[in-house]
Amino acid sequence: MKSSHSHKERSRLIQKSSVQKFIIILFWLSIWQLVAAMMHNNILLVGPFQVGKALLENISRVDFLKIIIYSFGRIGFGFLLAFILGFALGALSYRLRILEAFLAPLITTLQSIPVASFVVLLLIWFGSEALSFFSSFLVVFPSVYVNTMSGFKSTDKQLLEMADVFHVKGWNRFFYLYRPALMPYLISCLKISLGMSWKSGVAAEVIGIPRFSLGERLYMSKIYLDTAGLFAWTLMVILLSFIFEKTVLYLIKTFAKWKPYPIVDRRKIRKEEDTRFQSAFCSISANTVMPDIHICNLSKAYGKQQVIMDFTCTIKSGGHYCIMAPSGSGKTTLLRLINRIERSDAGKIDGLPEYIGTVFQEDRLCEEYDVISNIMLTMKRESREKENDCKNRIIVETVRKEALRILPEECLTKKVSELSGGMRRRCAILRAMLSDAELLIMDEPFTGLDDENREKTAAYILDKLNGRTLIVSTHREEDVKLLGAIRIKLRDEKTQ
Repeated sequence: MKSSHSHKERSRLIQKSSVQKFIIILFWLSIWQLVAAMMHNNILLVGPFQVGKALLENISRVDFLKIIIYSFGRIGFGFLLAFILGFALGALSYRLRILEAFLAPLITTLQSIPVASFVVLLLIWFGSEALSFFSSFLVVFPSVYVNTMSGFKSTDKQLLEMADVFHVKGWNRFFYLYRPALMPYLISCLKISLGMSWKSGVAAEVIGIPRFSLGERLYMSKIYLDTAGLFAWTLMVILLSFIFEKTVLYLIKTFAKWKPYPIVDRRKIRKEEDTRFQSAFCSISANTVMPDIHICNLSKAYGKQQVIMDFTCTIKSGGHYCIMAPSGSGKTTLLRLINRIERSDAGKIDGLPEYIGTVFQEDRLCEEYDVISNIMLTMKRESREKENDCKNRIIVETVRKEALRILPEECLTKKVSELSGGMRRRCAILRAMLSDAELLIMDEPFTGLDDENREKTAAYILDKLNGRTLIVSTHREEDVKLLGAIRIKLRDEKTQ
């Protein structure tokens, strides 16, 4: 009932706004017609009635469609090529800093030189036919390039670090990490560039006067003092620019809102390697033996602060370990060293597997996506599996069933940004547990959970380990008992 009332209220407000806009437009058209009638000079100013008549005459021209298609094609193709090339080079420059430095003088030049100078040079080099194409291209390209780079650089560094740990690559990395950061920059850039591409393109046509173009029609209207025709062709330019802008922005915004589930990556394995993960979610076979992890004389300092000093420990394969130490004692640093995120100053770690599932100190979730998408983002399948086993709809349903073991059903389809801290934490745990990982590392995994959910989540972790090694950092003695873990004390440098 409340939803129906809200819908009616929105409809009423939209209708009221439309009527208000219509009245405002009608008011200014009346002022325009009144001023034109008072001047009584069709060369200086004509009213909307004369413009409408001229517009109908132009539409009835034999070559009208040809004019529209030629101008629209040149300007539109110039914009499209500028967008594709600007985006591609912006993405490459983000990855290759030498390319960014190499292109910087060119981009600065393109942004600084007036459009009129471009038009004159292009007219000399390429003639009038391609003038609007190049003019549109040169106006749009630097803006798209700069905003693409800015969007990539604004991507959350912690999410990128998470993606590196979980080996998230290719389409999933772009779509779920870079795309949300890019879209605000690109949409803002396009709102300006789309209009500028038409202004510069038509201005170039007026200077070059190519046949069958809007610029040629504007120029001819000026020559023959056809003010009504000038207004009519200008109105046509505004209309085409408006349609082009709304269409492109609609497509970009639709892409920005598109939220399909991630493509589950297919993990390649060597022929001689035993299949380690037998079930749908990382169940290690009984005959699989993974090596122990040996931490030898490990040291790490940040400036003058020595965080870890000459630490030695052996992590037995399939064991459960809890690192116990006060805040600032180096628990997170040790986990980052094991995770290959940081490099040690001295010592080494042997026996680390290729894939490590991690629950970071922060949740590091993709905020705009739901729980299931965040879990699927880091999942992998064996490359020997049958294609039918990798269908996303089957995986989605299986992930959903797993998530329901520690999360309420109503939160699964919500964006994680709308979830409580405890729910987000459990989502991060699910992501690690259902990943293709032989070692699981968790930094304060039960933060934000009450006692009931802490016990429930700990039971889930133990149930899904299936022989995998678990390393957890914690402040609480209760967590050690819940996980049946061996304590590791950093300061004592020994395993208890």
